[in-house]
Amino acid sequence: MGKYIKFFIVGIFFGIVLVKSEAVSWYRIFEMFKFQSFHMYGIIGTAVGTGVILLLISKQKKIQTTEGTTLRVPLKERGFTRYIIGGTIFGLGWALSGACPGPMYILIGTGAFSIIIVIAAALLGTYVYGLLKDKLPH
Repeated sequence: MGKYIKFFIVGIFFGIVLVKSEAVSWYRIFEMFKFQSFHMYGIIGTAVGTGVILLLISKQKKIQTTEGTTLRVPLKERGFTRYIIGGTIFGLGWALSGACPGPMYILIGTGAFSIIIVIAAALLGTYVYGLLKDKLPH
């Protein structure tokens, strides 16, 4: 349990940053999907840019993962259609619930307990996918 405390601390810090930046705000997400505000696009763009830079630095410096292996990004598989369909389903869920998977748990910490319904639905959807994944075209 002690070796996981660093992940717990990073998770708490990440949650605080998302709350303070209003990235878990339903109103900000609503504005984003109506193209009324740049706020969320700025946060997402900054996250993607930071991720790319840190990935390049990690590969150049040969930084190892927590398991002690060299960081490696797997090659992208073909199948553009499945990304469009999956992204559409994800986006619809995000737009309807006002939260993507990470912030769902952060919202519990802010006292928005109605998000438990969304978490239950997400877990059910994940379970159903697990049952059907071998029958789906990948």
